[in-house]
Amino acid sequence: MLDSVSTQIAKTSMARYKWVALCAIALVLLLLPFVVHLDGKPHAAWEQFLGRFHPLAVHLPIGLVVLIPVLEIAGRRKAALREAAGFVLALACAFCLATFILGYLLAYGSGETGTTMVSHMWGAIVFVILLLLCLTVRPLWSQGMDSRLYPILLVCAVLTMIWTAHQGGSLTRGSNYLMEYMPISLKRIVAFASASADAANPESFYAQRVHPILDSHCVSCHGAGKSQAGLRLDSYEGLLRGGKSGPAVIAREPGRSLLLARVTLSPSDKHFMPAEGRPPLSQGDIALLRAWIQQGASSASKVVAGFSAAPASDAVPLQPVGDYSALAGEINQMRQSQGAKLLAVSSKASDGLILSTFDVAAGFGDSQLLQFQKFEPYIVEADLARTGITDASLETLSHFTHLRSLHLEGTSISGNSLAKLKELSQLTYLNLSETKVTRAAIAPLQSMPNLRHLYLFGTPAQATANDSAQLNSGNSQ
Repeated sequence: MLDSVSTQIAKTSMARYKWVALCAIALVLLLLPFVVHLDGKPHAAWEQFLGRFHPLAVHLPIGLVVLIPVLEIAGRRKAALREAAGFVLALACAFCLATFILGYLLAYGSGETGTTMVSHMWGAIVFVILLLLCLTVRPLWSQGMDSRLYPILLVCAVLTMIWTAHQGGSLTRGSNYLMEYMPISLKRIVAFASASADAANPESFYAQRVHPILDSHCVSCHGAGKSQAGLRLDSYEGLLRGGKSGPAVIAREPGRSLLLARVTLSPSDKHFMPAEGRPPLSQGDIALLRAWIQQGASSASKVVAGFSAAPASDAVPLQPVGDYSALAGEINQMRQSQGAKLLAVSSKASDGLILSTFDVAAGFGDSQLLQFQKFEPYIVEADLARTGITDASLETLSHFTHLRSLHLEGTSISGNSLAKLKELSQLTYLNLSETKVTRAAIAPLQSMPNLRHLYLFGTPAQATANDSAQLNSGNSQ
C-alpha cells in the first residue's frame, strides 16, 4: 500500500514538474521576440554561422512530427508502436527547440525582418508550445484519463507546423515559387499577379519589364515577407526610397544607383546580389535595368529606347551541347587564372559553358577570343561587353554554333560583318548597345529564325519601342 502511495506521489510530483517546465519554456519563447528584437541589422558572425544550420536541421523534427500520428494510429493494434510514439514525441520536442534556436540565430544574426519572417517566427513559437503540451498531456491520454485533449493538440500542432513550414518556404524560395512557371494562360485565369506592381499603369515599362526582374531575383529577400537592410523592392516607392544604404535607384544616374552596382559586382564579392547562392541576373536583365535608369526610371512611361515594353515570349527550347568533361582540367585552370573564364551553366555538362570577360574586359581582344576556339562547341553564352574586340571577331563567333546569348555592348563593332552571325541558328539574344551599328548593318539579322532580343540602345540604329517590338515579333517563331 505504501509503495503504491509513494508511486502515486512521485507521478504527481513529476507531472507538476512537467507543467512548471512547460510554463517556463513557453514564457521564455513568448518573451524572446520582445527581449531580443529582430531589428533588421546584421549581428555577430557566429550567430549567422550557427543559424545557417537551421535549413539543414529543420527537416528532422518535421519528419518526426509526421511520424507521431502514424505511430499513434498503428499503436491501436500493437502496443509497442504506441510506446514508440511517446519516445518519438519527446525526441521531436528536443529537436524542435534546438531548431527554433538555430532559426532565431539566423534571423537575428543576418538582420532579416518582414511580415513573412515574423509570421514564420510566431508560427514556430506556437508550434513548439503545442508540441510541448502534447508531451505533457500524453501520459494522461495513454492512461485513459483524457480521451480528447491530446489528439486535438496533436492535430493543431501538425496543422501549425504545415503553416509555419509554408512561411519558411516563402522566405527561401519566394511567395510565388509554386506559381513562377505557371503557363501564362493559366495565370490570367486565376488573375495571378503581384499586387505591388505598378497598379496605376500596368502597361508601363516598369510594370511589364522591370518589376518582373526584381520579383524573380530580389523580392524574396527585399519584399513584404523579408526586408533585409530595410530595403523593399516589391514596389516602385520602395525601390526609390531604398534602405539603410540609401536609394536603390537614382533616375538618370545608373553609375550612382546602388541596385545596379550590387548586381554587377563580381560574384565573389560579399556585397554581390542576389546573395546566398541565388542565380545572378542575366546580362540582358542588367542591360534593361541600366537603360531604364538612364532614361529616367519612370513608373509610368511605356517606352525605353532600344527595348520592347512587351514581356518576353516563351523561350526557345534549349538544345544540349556535347560533354566537355575531357577539357575539365583546362577549364578549371582557367578559372583560377587572371584571364577570361569559362563558367558552367549548371552541374550538367550538356547545358554548356559561359565565356566571361567580366574581370578582364579591357585587356580582351580579337586574339584572345581566338584562344577559345577549341571550346566553341560548348559555349552557349559569350559576355564580351566592353572588351577590345572588333568586327574581325565576328568571323570567329560565327563558328560558336551553340551560342544562344551574345553580349557585344560597348565594343568597337561597327556592324560591317554582322551578316556572319546568321550562321548562329540558336542565337536568341544579341546586345549591340553603345556600338556604331546602323540600321543597314542589322538588316541581315531580321531573317534569323530564333533571334528574339536585339538591343540597340545608344547606337545609330537605335530603335523606338515600336520598331523594337516589330523586330522581336518578326523574329519570333
